[in-house]
Amino acid sequence: MRLENRWGSQVDAVPFAVVALTGLATCYSFGPVYLLTFGVAVPSALAASTGAYALVIVGAYYRLVWTYRPEHRSEVPVWLRFRRLLLAMMTAVGLLALLALPLLVDRLG
Repeated sequence: MRLENRWGSQVDAVPFAVVALTGLATCYSFGPVYLLTFGVAVPSALAASTGAYALVIVGAYYRLVWTYRPEHRSEVPVWLRFRRLLLAMMTAVGLLALLALPLLVDRLG
């Protein structure tokens, strides 16, 4: 698959494919089950998961293909990579806590 950014340079398709397929697995494995817990109908839960997956695809394409500039690649310092990893982990834990909150409130109340 040949992908080009907005400047016409060829971009590697592997990062985009990895993010897209990970988003597919995440949206369709957790989305419908989570929404069914709240009493949403199966077709509506699948439609919401499809919408979330579409947002993942658009975001991944914009970030990893459309605005990617291969000529600006350089070595990223270790402290910056560690900081990004730490922020990503904190964001993931926070999102999981927010997603679990309605389930806990439902069980306690």
